[in-house]
Amino acid sequence: MRLIDTHTHLDFPDFDADRRELLAAARASGVEKMVVLGVYEGNWQRLWDLVKAEPSLYAAFGLHPVYLDDHRPEHLLALGDWLTRLRGDPQLCAVGEFGLDYYLEELDRERQQALFEAQLQLAVDFDLPALLHVRRSHAAVIATLKRFKLKRGGIIHAFAGSYEEAREYIKLGFCLGLGGAATWPQALRLHKVLPRLPLDAVVLETDAPDMAPAMYPGVRNSPLHLPEIAGALAGIMGVEVGVLAQASSRNACGIFGWH
Repeated sequence: MRLIDTHTHLDFPDFDADRRELLAAARASGVEKMVVLGVYEGNWQRLWDLVKAEPSLYAAFGLHPVYLDDHRPEHLLALGDWLTRLRGDPQLCAVGEFGLDYYLEELDRERQQALFEAQLQLAVDFDLPALLHVRRSHAAVIATLKRFKLKRGGIIHAFAGSYEEAREYIKLGFCLGLGGAATWPQALRLHKVLPRLPLDAVVLETDAPDMAPAMYPGVRNSPLHLPEIAGALAGIMGVEVGVLAQASSRNACGIFGWH
């Protein structure tokens, strides 16, 4: 079974003690490619150094809404500079992680929206897919995406919306990222949505080190868990795990332009 982990934070210090061994074990378990997403300007160089040292890794750079108070106007300019400098590099695959977070009420929504739109424009300008964080903000994200019309689409990370919201994202050219949170027993509404999703619109992810699946509660998540996440999700969706894995990898390759 060949898998692609479309959303990790393998540059985080959580992996400093055993990163190389973990990556080797993940590849041995069938996880052939892993995307590492930047979340604030201060971690982009560390992330890129990691990616360039590991041919199975791919980078995305973005300004995550949860770190809103850390972002400065010059960081947006820096993001444009990074994308300009790395344009055409095969290990640069997307803009992300960015989006809207309405769960944390202390995050100013107007500032979030401005930052969201500026990064969507960068995705348009550089013809890159967008990897989006969407938490309790589906209506605002969908409305904004309808205005920007990204040619390359992207991924809605950790999708937990309704079937109607899923359909809107799919119409806009986005795939839905499914990972550990979708295996949690409390995700009852999502478990009703999953069997209705078309296989050509889903991709698998871990969000490592966060959102460990139900079979590993409270532990550090990692790409090593992706085969078991795939198995659990396939059971919920009513398909063979190999069929889900193949569809996810095909969809991810389509989004990122991998052949």
